[in-house]
Order: sequence, then structure tokens, then C-alpha cells
Amino acid sequence: MSTTQSNTVNTGLEMTGLDRVVCHTDQQKLVINGRADINILWPLCHEFAEKKYNEACANHWMPQEVNMTPDIVLWRSEDGLTDEERNIIKRNLGFFSTADSLVANNIVLAIYRLITSPECRQYLLRQAFEEAVHTQSYVHIIQSLGLDEKETFNMYHEIPSVAAKANWSLGFTQGISQPDFTTGTFEKDQELLRDLIVFYIVFEGLFFYVGFVQILSMGRRNKMTATAEQFQYILRDESLHLNFGVDLINQIKIENPHLWTDAFKEEIIGIIKQGVDLEHQYAVDSMPNGILGMNHQLLRQYLEYVANRRFKQIGLPEQYGDVENPFPWMSEVMDLKKEKNFFETRVIEYQTGGALDWDDED
Repeated sequence: MSTTQSNTVNTGLEMTGLDRVVCHTDQQKLVINGRADINILWPLCHEFAEKKYNEACANHWMPQEVNMTPDIVLWRSEDGLTDEERNIIKRNLGFFSTADSLVANNIVLAIYRLITSPECRQYLLRQAFEEAVHTQSYVHIIQSLGLDEKETFNMYHEIPSVAAKANWSLGFTQGISQPDFTTGTFEKDQELLRDLIVFYIVFEGLFFYVGFVQILSMGRRNKMTATAEQFQYILRDESLHLNFGVDLINQIKIENPHLWTDAFKEEIIGIIKQGVDLEHQYAVDSMPNGILGMNHQLLRQYLEYVANRRFKQIGLPEQYGDVENPFPWMSEVMDLKKEKNFFETRVIEYQTGGALDWDDED
């Protein structure tokens, strides 16, 4: 079967028993443009998705489990935080409080509908739930601190560096979000692949990282530890989202090698570089002066280090030379064995089963 067949959602009612269980052997069960019944999970063909789903379920947590009292006391103290530290908190809550909703909408309105692998769709359901938990977490922080909700939630419209990231990302997803969009042609399949790269590699794999470094750096200094604790949990979730997205993108490339043209690869390199520039501008805006042992120049270096990893993960050449990680302590945040010592405060054991092995240590 050609991988350019029209992407029709299959109910399975008109299919034979053989069609319902076929795997890659006859090109029926594919990530996109598959013909297998999307309602039947087994037998598994895309085992990476089932593995990530199980890891995500073992990684369950809820924001109400985190006691915000220490942060409330610090925030209300006149000399507890500097104006620049307060600006970092406000800017990041302004971006993140809407960012995860943008990701969730992209999953629900576009990606889930267009993916034809039952295992991948199963993971996407879990990811959509986690994006809702993250949004709830930001609201929990905002309300606990007594921030101006209208001001915070409107930042992605009104603060240029925040708006730029959101508007840039939305520009890539408008097409595939249309109800009449279908895959099945070279151009449409590439459009979906491009969207997946933008949202997994750039939006979740780059745009979140300046904020994570800033907030977690405050937590390391015993400031805003409850907020940092929740960001730590969110970062672990997002790392799993990223790794699933990398696997999903690479699997589409394996099943549809004709999409991965030289021209498309050059386009993707340019897109990721744009993402680095946009996130660096956000770093300049949220941290114009050096504080917390960092400055926006170091954050630029970190973004280039992370971007090199992203290029490599999807089979593209690194673009920023032999740049080193200026924040090696970030790997500690990904290490579950160290989490009880990380902020020197009470940390909820939210892993419910099994040891998680994180592939991404950024």
C-alpha cells in the first residue's frame, strides 16, 4: 500500500479480521495514513508509544499535593524577593499558563485526529491530560500568590516576547487544525510532520527551557521552592513528551522516507534556529540583567547546547559547534534518586510504580 493513501478514520466495521491485526509487514498499521482499525490496540507495532504511556502513568502527580505556604510568605514579604526575581516569576507564569493549553489544543484538535497508530493515540490522550494538569498547576501558583489573573493570562497577547513565541507556533498549526484537513498527499504529510517538529522539538523542547532554568535556579537557592517543585514535576513530564515526539517524528520518517527531502531538512534547520532566537529574546526580556548565577548570554549558550541535541535527535547535523552546557546542574532535576535532596524541602513521591529512565537530561 502507498503511504500517500487518503487518511480516512477507520471504524473497523467494514474490515476483515486479518486487517485488524496486521502490522508493518503489509503497511497497514502506520503512524499516519494507516489502514488498520484504530480502535484495536493489539498487537503493538509502535512499542515506543506504549512504553512512554506506561512511564507517564507511573509519573502521576497533582498540583494540590504541593504546599504553597512557603512561597506565599516569601512573595508577601517586602524584602523576600528582588524586583527582577518577581519579574521572572510573573513572566514565566504568564507564558506557561497559556503555553500548555496551546499544546493541548494542538493535540486534541489536530494531531490526535490525524495519527492512525492506536498506540500513539493512546499516549496522546495521556499527554493531553498532563497538559491540563500543568495548566492547573500554573493556576494553582497564580491564585496562591494572589497575582493579577487578568494581567498574567493576557501576557501572551500583550508582552511582545511572550506573544512572539505563541504567534510563531500557532502559525504552523492553523492549517492542520482545520476540520477538513487530511493527510495522504506529499504536501499534507509534510505539513503534519513540520507541525510535529515545531511543537515537540521547538515549543516543548526549546521554548520551555529558559523558564525551567530560571525557576529551578531559584529553587536551588531556597527561594519559591513550592513553585520550583511543581516546575520540576512539569519538566519531567515535558521531557517524556519530548522523547515521545522524537520517536514519533523518527517513526514517520522511517515509514515515509520520501518526506525527508534535502529541502525539507534545510527548512527544519531554519525553523529550529528561529526557535532559538525567539527563546533568547524571551530570556533577554525576562532577565535583562544577570541574577541567580546566570544572564541571558549564558541562557543563549544553553539554548544552543539544547538545540544541538534536538538536531541530533531527529537526524540533523548540529548547527552551533561544540557548545558546552553552562548549567550541568539541570541534569539533577531529571534524576529521581536525588529529588528528595534537591530543594531541601518536602517533595511528594509522585512516582507510583517502576523506575523511570529519562533519556533527556537537559
